[in-house]
Amino acid sequence: MAKTVRFYGAGGPEVLRVEDLAVGDPGPGEVVIRHAAVGCNFADTYFRSGYYPVPVPNGMGVEAAGTIQALGEGVSGFAVGDRVAYNGSPLGAYSTERVMPAAPLFKLPDAISFEDAAASTMRGLSATYWLLKTDPRLQAGDTILLHAAAGGVGLLAIQIAKLIGLRVIGTVSSEEKAAKARAMGCDEIVFYRREDVATRVKELTGGEGVQTVFDSVGKDTFEGSLKSLRRRGVLVGCGTASGPFPPIDAMQMVMQGSVYFTRPAFADYYADPVERAELAAFWFDHLAAGRIKVEIGQRYELDDCVQAHRDLEAGKTIGSSVFVL
Repeated sequence: MAKTVRFYGAGGPEVLRVEDLAVGDPGPGEVVIRHAAVGCNFADTYFRSGYYPVPVPNGMGVEAAGTIQALGEGVSGFAVGDRVAYNGSPLGAYSTERVMPAAPLFKLPDAISFEDAAASTMRGLSATYWLLKTDPRLQAGDTILLHAAAGGVGLLAIQIAKLIGLRVIGTVSSEEKAAKARAMGCDEIVFYRREDVATRVKELTGGEGVQTVFDSVGKDTFEGSLKSLRRRGVLVGCGTASGPFPPIDAMQMVMQGSVYFTRPAFADYYADPVERAELAAFWFDHLAAGRIKVEIGQRYELDDCVQAHRDLEAGKTIGSSVFVL
């Protein structure tokens, strides 16, 4: 039996239920994995709330790390006992053990702990493709604006940005979060609750604006993000913590300086096997070598899943959150 978090209808954190379920045997292309740690991501709240509609009842969570216990027919490239991490569907990562497809799995170097992997596989691989792929013009020496710089993805994105030679302006809500962002290499801080972001960004860039904005907040920051861009800059819509981005007004893009907007999805940047291997190697090699540090700000038990989601949605978390098993 495995301890598993499920939900039977969309709603607030209280819809999450902790249950004991039989694990079963792996089918063709599947594995059984025993989790050592599980990622708790803001995106999980989108499935729970119904913003990302899924059939119910359903499991919760898309990211974890652990050890393969059994292989189904046709699985190649993995063996029982392999240390692995993953990000991807189907839902069900909030569990002690599960059957799942082998396709999303990444082999985990021995130098990376299960907790660090569970806290950063989705976030780190996301930040990697954002910074390496979504704006082809971005190059060493450019300045970027990174919203939610002290969040789980933000702290990793700062470090990746510095590895590739970028100047980082990060937005945060408090001095505590500013200290975390600076410790990871953030060059400039904007306190979005007391400063006008676009005005401050223009001051920090000599009136020019930034080449790229990475905006994981959405509705509340969209206008400021656009106004922070330099001519022909790129706004990368990475997430929608405050709500969906508004419909795009083509004339607004022109008036802002012929800027671009893109709303990338993880699956589209990891679909090609060659590109997937390239991005994964970049991320896991830097993490294993210690060039990137994972900040785990919160650790929960699976039984505390309701509180974990409340903390995420209240903005109380710093860095990454994990369930320890």
